[in-house]
Formats: sequence, structure tokens, C-alpha cells
Amino acid sequence: MSASDDDPDLTRVLDALDDADCRAFLRALDEPMTANELSETCDVPLSTTYRKLEQLTEATLVAEETEIRPDGRHRSRYRAAFDAIELSFDDDRDLVVDLERPARGPSERLADIWSEVQRET
Repeated sequence: MSASDDDPDLTRVLDALDDADCRAFLRALDEPMTANELSETCDVPLSTTYRKLEQLTEATLVAEETEIRPDGRHRSRYRAAFDAIELSFDDDRDLVVDLERPARGPSERLADIWSEVQRET
């Protein structure tokens, strides 16, 4: 499995995976969804949904993308940011996590760039 440039934090990943709501969101994210869609699909209050999405994003298990819409009313969508998770012990017998990341197409890379521009403005 291939590690990304930003190695995931083991504690954050394990904390997110230990949370039932976070696991429900990961199961639901076959395709990118808005926070409202996830809230409704998983029957989780919207305020809790935003907190859990932040937890998943910080654990690098979910990525936020900006959906660029012709009417100018862009919105955030969330997608699973991994294909597989591997836990193992390194040579020092320390537990490590490795996330296999999906291949990113041009539209996803453009959405990432747009999301980064929005964060900086």
C-alpha cells in the first residue's frame, strides 16, 4: 500500500474509526455527498454531522471538495479519501497506519485547487 505525502496520524485515524457515526459516514460515501445528504442518509443531526466530518477530515479519511456550480452557489461535498487502510507494526514494533489513496482525476484535482483557494481567501 502506498502512503500519501501527508502520513495519517494513527491516533486520529483510530479515534475516527472507533466512532459509530464516522463509520456510518464512511459506509455511505460511495460517492461524494453534502453534509445535509450525509445527515439525512445516516440519521445523524446536522450539527453532529459537521463535527464528525471535521474529525474524519483531520484523520485524512475524508476530503472536502467544492462543487462548482454555474449559478455561483458553490457547495462542499465530502468523499472518502482512501481505498484501503492497513495497520501494521514497523521495525521498532510501533503501530503504524497506511492509507491507500485513490487515483485523482483532473476534475478532482481542480476541485482540490478551488477548495484550497477558498480556504486562503
